[in-house]
Amino acid sequence: MMTIVRKICALLACTILMGGAAQAQPFPNRPIRVLVTIPPGGAPDISARLLAQHLGETLNWSVVIENRPGANGNIAGEQVAKSTPDGYTLLLYADSGVTINPHVYSKLPFDPLKDLLPVASVATNQFMLSLNPQVPAKTFQEFIDYARKTTPPLPYASGGNGSQHQLMMEMLKQRAKIDLLHVPFRGAAPATQATVAGDTKVLFSGSASASLIQSGQLRAVATSGKKRAARFPDLPTIGEFYPGYAVDIWLGLFAPAGTPEPIVTKLRTEVHKLLSDPVFAKKLNVSGSLEPLVLSPADFSKLIHDDYEKYGKIVRQLGIKIN
Repeated sequence: MMTIVRKICALLACTILMGGAAQAQPFPNRPIRVLVTIPPGGAPDISARLLAQHLGETLNWSVVIENRPGANGNIAGEQVAKSTPDGYTLLLYADSGVTINPHVYSKLPFDPLKDLLPVASVATNQFMLSLNPQVPAKTFQEFIDYARKTTPPLPYASGGNGSQHQLMMEMLKQRAKIDLLHVPFRGAAPATQATVAGDTKVLFSGSASASLIQSGQLRAVATSGKKRAARFPDLPTIGEFYPGYAVDIWLGLFAPAGTPEPIVTKLRTEVHKLLSDPVFAKKLNVSGSLEPLVLSPADFSKLIHDDYEKYGKIVRQLGIKIN
């Protein structure tokens, strides 16, 4: 009888030790999935793929990018929010997913502010007001004048109903007192392609359109940020014509709520270490006109809160709602 008891105790001890060893395995010990909310080609996709490549090269981490477009990022957001909070399923999210979607959607299958945990700020940039070259306007003011005179209204492309692209254009319409026809697409990339093709005539294009502007396939006439874009210093900001108009966008890395703090800290540390590397920063800028955004957890949380309040006010003023 004693022999059997000793064997059972030994088996239990072995099981406990094995469990402890499993828990003690370093993170990561298997591939990390990063979901991207848009098709390949836009700023979140560019940022995610550069991060994946360089984390693989510098740390030998295996990072897999999965594009899950649709519903202004809600499809990917829900999938990550409902994933196991172990650090192996992450989300490269644009600010609109956290700061705009909760205001424009009547019902969301998850709460971006509660069900997603901010891991690290990643990058920032601004939009460019870009025209199909067939539009005769060569400057921002010429575009405004042309839009006022054009009947029927010029069609503008956006990344979807309730997207940041739409909010920005609707804000411009109000400030400039012009009329434009909204044509929503499933993401910024197809919206940009439609404008290049001439199916739509204008859009707020993101960083991925820089090469199209430089090649003449799009004509940029202004930028959306608080200050002129470093890559296009000759382009005026819209705020130079309409004071107070300023939209800078940011990208962040998020995990499911409940992800252990040591894992979050490790992810944040490695991502921000990479962003602080001048060589990587240059690649980020050249590939997508993006600038690294390295913020402390407190500053990142404040940015999210401030933008949430700002866009909530805009959405209420414009009366945009998606059922």
